[in-house]
Amino acid sequence: MITELYEEIYAKIVENDTIIIHRHVRPDPDALGSQLGLKELIQNRFPEKKVFAVGADVESLNFMGVMDEVASEQYEEALVIVTDTANRPRIDDKRYTKGQTLIKIDHHPNDDLYGDVSLVDTNASSCSEIIADFSVYLDNRLPLTAEAARLLYGGIIGDTGRFLYPATTAHTMRIVAKLMEHDFSASEMGQLMNTNSKKVANLSGYVLQNIEVNDLGVAHIILTQEVLQQFDAEDSDTAPVVSLPGTIEGIICWGIFVEQTTGTFRCRLRSKGPVINEVAKRHGGGGHPLASGANAADYSEIEEIIAEFDEAVIEWQKEK
Repeated sequence: MITELYEEIYAKIVENDTIIIHRHVRPDPDALGSQLGLKELIQNRFPEKKVFAVGADVESLNFMGVMDEVASEQYEEALVIVTDTANRPRIDDKRYTKGQTLIKIDHHPNDDLYGDVSLVDTNASSCSEIIADFSVYLDNRLPLTAEAARLLYGGIIGDTGRFLYPATTAHTMRIVAKLMEHDFSASEMGQLMNTNSKKVANLSGYVLQNIEVNDLGVAHIILTQEVLQQFDAEDSDTAPVVSLPGTIEGIICWGIFVEQTTGTFRCRLRSKGPVINEVAKRHGGGGHPLASGANAADYSEIEEIIAEFDEAVIEWQKEK
């Protein structure tokens, strides 16, 4: 079935002269790796085609690449591909609906069935792994380049937490080995992704010192606008601190609640065992079973999420 979808997507790429690739808002390395890696693969094989990557740039991830400027009229006859985005509200740049054909490529639970063609593999560690598989399957029809391998490698190590997360499989390691056969520095990419600004380092110290943990192993911290201003930080600067609570003994699942300028909260939710994406769905979000995002209107909704985490831990412990 997946190989049939590979063929269908490849046929669409061959048919279209203009291809515009989107991904989700507030992109992480996998969003950028899959988006820019796919762009590189297509542009290398079909240099005559116009291939664009669109969305907001993220300064801290500029080493992955930067976005293109695309005029709205270029969508009229375009093939639009969206990578690493589970649902339509999270797609960056709402012009994705303006193309002639829409393709979804993703690894999150397929709760939003959008696209004329939809390739969703929830067994993949990352969307970058799917794009790498796509290239390896097509072989000389869409060959890997050193730059595509670099980008896809960055996406995979980003979403696997450098191979620490349960989504890492033997197949993940095999595809990474194929990427590393190409001429790029895996260690340099790892170092770039492991380097934080001084303000993020200071914010990390604040999180570790101030996170609250209850008797069930549920932890949380609220990063208010006042706290962010104290460290000259923005919402995007909180991404590197999300995994930190998982390094603390006794913490089973946790939430980092980041106050937005509107007064609402972005909820970054993680777990070492209990399934939490159903909690996220009840609060305007979703994601993977152990890594999700949601939204909270106020402090009372944050308390609801924490209470639901408590319930999830209790149920998980019963099943162990």
